[in-house]
Amino acid sequence: MGGGPDWARDGADWPHRRSSRFVRAGGVSWHVQCLGHGPAVLLLHGTGAATHSWRDVAPALARRFRVIAPDLPGHGFSRPLEPGARVFTLPGMAAALSALLERLGAHPEFVVAHSAGAAVAARMCLDGGMRPQAVFAVNGVLMPFPGAVTLLFSTTARMLSLVPGVAHMVAWRAAQPGFVEHLLRGTGSVPDDRGVELYGRLVRSPGHVAAALRMMVNWDLEPLARDLPRLPTELVLLVGENDRTVPPAEAARVQARLPAARILRLPGLGHLAHEERPGTVVSLLERRVSHGPQAQQGQGDDRDQVSC
Repeated sequence: MGGGPDWARDGADWPHRRSSRFVRAGGVSWHVQCLGHGPAVLLLHGTGAATHSWRDVAPALARRFRVIAPDLPGHGFSRPLEPGARVFTLPGMAAALSALLERLGAHPEFVVAHSAGAAVAARMCLDGGMRPQAVFAVNGVLMPFPGAVTLLFSTTARMLSLVPGVAHMVAWRAAQPGFVEHLLRGTGSVPDDRGVELYGRLVRSPGHVAAALRMMVNWDLEPLARDLPRLPTELVLLVGENDRTVPPAEAARVQARLPAARILRLPGLGHLAHEERPGTVVSLLERRVSHGPQAQQGQGDDRDQVSC
């Protein structure tokens, strides 16, 4: 898929570039960053993002963990090596990522996954691709949105993906002043200048935009929703109360399907909560590792809040 960000140009000062490597596995040439030593933690970004999304979380976790953060297929600097759409389906993406972990000899004990990355993590756990102690889903997408929203979302994405040159049009629009910041603020988060600049590099790349569209078109979350009750790992839902992308009420729907899931609400934070307050995510994971599941009180109580 052409038109993606160029590593020599766009990645010249990429966050934690010295920790980057390129690995072929599962039909993908992966850009993956590995930092630190200790128990392995896998970081999975959401649709349209890349490893830069963890630029503050990763080094903080690397003080006591081995951090593994890949770009998802077609995103950032990861490139599919094979034609076809399978790697852009949820099962295909989960299988490809499992192959990467096998190639790296990595067995994550914990996962922190943002938005659609949470669905990839859950699918991997259900399919046996990894067996972490816990998955922390930051504003995770784990079930189809209700009826009309799902239909509108999938139909719009499919139509856009079929329009010739639409990825180039979006990339051109992203070069206009203020566009990327407006886009990010629309998620309910307040991005910093560095975040705006890095997202801008991605959105100005037609290949990156096209990959995000293909991912949206080819995903079907119904099977995942049916399988959630048999998720074999602890699930912690971190919910930004100001999220305008994934409605905070979605967490309650997940908990209804999986009563053991815990909901921790993050007051004042939007969809990019882990970028706004990286220390909150880091402290929650460290607390879980140090004290076990009992470290987060109120299991099954969606009224728990975490001060930011």
